[in-house]
Amino acid sequence: MKIVVLDGYTENPGDLSWGELEKLGDLTVYDRTSITDEQEIIDRIGDAEVVYTNKTPITKKVIDACPGIKFISALATGYNCIDYNYAAEKGIPVTNVPSYGTASVSQFSIALLLEICHHIGHHNDSVHAGEWANCKDWCYWNYPLIELEGKTMGIIGFGRIGQAEGRVAKALGMKVLAYDVYPNASGKEIGDYVDLDTLFAHSDVITLHCNLTPENTGMINKENISKMKDGVILINNARGQLIVEEDVADALNSGKMAAAGLDVVYTEPIRENNPLLKAKNCIITPHISWAPKESRQRIMDCAVENLKAFQKQEPINVVNKIER
Repeated sequence: MKIVVLDGYTENPGDLSWGELEKLGDLTVYDRTSITDEQEIIDRIGDAEVVYTNKTPITKKVIDACPGIKFISALATGYNCIDYNYAAEKGIPVTNVPSYGTASVSQFSIALLLEICHHIGHHNDSVHAGEWANCKDWCYWNYPLIELEGKTMGIIGFGRIGQAEGRVAKALGMKVLAYDVYPNASGKEIGDYVDLDTLFAHSDVITLHCNLTPENTGMINKENISKMKDGVILINNARGQLIVEEDVADALNSGKMAAAGLDVVYTEPIRENNPLLKAKNCIITPHISWAPKESRQRIMDCAVENLKAFQKQEPINVVNKIER
């Protein structure tokens, strides 16, 4: 089989191996492919039967122009860059990589929160700049320091990642409130399920770990922010579209929201005019929660297993329904 990886660099900048995928067919890996030039996408797929993509869009036009495609796989959990419904009409299974980032994403969420609480990076920089050596006192801090024990974390989206974060929050002495469309027994062992308004009203820290849907797009908006505690901390390393960026920036600048730690924004890469770039007490990282080597290796392993299963005519992790 001819196999094409359209944008392999983000998944594997050189510290992993494509070797196991090479064993399954004639492999071509492109580091990057234009996300706007459909002709380049079509040319690079050519007569390939297997296509892997991370963010490069596989549209109806691309599928029609590349009739050899038999299998499409996202090198990620999200697959909205693929027209999976049209692929189903053409009998092409689309697969994804579920559950690879539970540990890394929940860990990163806690890291954002701890950075807000202690500003470790800033204080390290200040020490190296000579401020401690020249300090009149034996210690100093340039930001208020926050202790988490006894505070309440509200987690919106209490699946694998949300529950993993909830366990860490409990270990830090926090009370955990959770909102999820599908409460389950494992979640009830970690936190208390509540409605959204209750979570907004009682949480000192609100973290987002839900899938993006039409119903929750822009859920962190002016109206819901008004329901929150003064001085609430917001953490989002789920999807940027869950928040209304202008409203969050206004809340940060007014002090209604004490701080935000964001690993995702509405449009990525971030635009230079994004209001969050100039907002007070806003930490922004470039969508890297998922990216530890261990996590990316799990993506690679699952991507290989997805194709092996397809070749055995026993496909797994299929996200579109194929009529047989």
